[in-house]
Amino acid sequence: MPQKTAYIFPGQGTQYVGMGEELWRNSPAARRVFQEADDVLNRPLSRLIFEGPREELDKTTNAQPAIMVVSLAYLKAVDEAVGLEALGPLAFSAGHSLGEYTALVASGAMSISDGIRLVQERGRLMQYASSLRPGGMAAILGLDEFTMEEIALETGVKIANVNSEDQIVISGDRLSLARAMDLATARGARKTIRLAVSGAFHSHLMAPAAEGLKQAVSQFAFKDPVVPVVANCTAKPLTTAQEVKQELIDQLCGCVNWKKSIRTMVDQGVTNFVEFGPGKVLTGLVKRISPETKATTAAELAGALAR
Repeated sequence: MPQKTAYIFPGQGTQYVGMGEELWRNSPAARRVFQEADDVLNRPLSRLIFEGPREELDKTTNAQPAIMVVSLAYLKAVDEAVGLEALGPLAFSAGHSLGEYTALVASGAMSISDGIRLVQERGRLMQYASSLRPGGMAAILGLDEFTMEEIALETGVKIANVNSEDQIVISGDRLSLARAMDLATARGARKTIRLAVSGAFHSHLMAPAAEGLKQAVSQFAFKDPVVPVVANCTAKPLTTAQEVKQELIDQLCGCVNWKKSIRTMVDQGVTNFVEFGPGKVLTGLVKRISPETKATTAAELAGALAR
């Protein structure tokens, strides 16, 4: 029986200056993605991606479309080089937070141009919400979800991402976040890491952006995904345009349950995950969530298949 494959796409925080530059040099298909982004946004996003400065690239309004563009460039480059069918029958796609938008483009639910436009608006709204209601995020390593739920109740933070069994990200205002990190350490956390993001994403502090995102989503054309996209919030497959639109609105302030999303796909027979994008954060998480499955990055796989 042929293996089932899932494509996965990373979120904010994976960006770095120079990401995707080799793709731009070596792949005409990838180059077209970068050019389309520059044309759609009417600004040289690709130059910022390749040359920086880092402080500009890290801004939410730049980082989000930049990561999406590089992820899609990887997808197109692999297709051009070896053909996506070489990766095995595609059963699902999924993305972590911002990456969910990339997954929707990859699944045919929206066009590349519309995806880039919508992601830039999402980034703008999230940056706006962060300026109104400042906050941050922190990764807690070594504590389970139940313990973190207790800490969240005691301190007022929210669980923003359940990345794996013992890697949970919390989100909240700065004082609550500091208290929660101290409490996590006291209860045996192996490590607490303040994340380099500009706001308390996936929490109630993003509420000022919610209405704007709802309006933005309503202005774009969505199709039913050709391949189901596993939703961040529910870990259930999205199969209709209406489900897609609701998920994007819910996801802004809701928790990204990546652990449950991966398990949903594994339970449905996925044995092979391919990460398209800068870095290999999601590949590492898949290996921790489901050690028996195969997980590789597009960069690694393209090289192996081309030999």
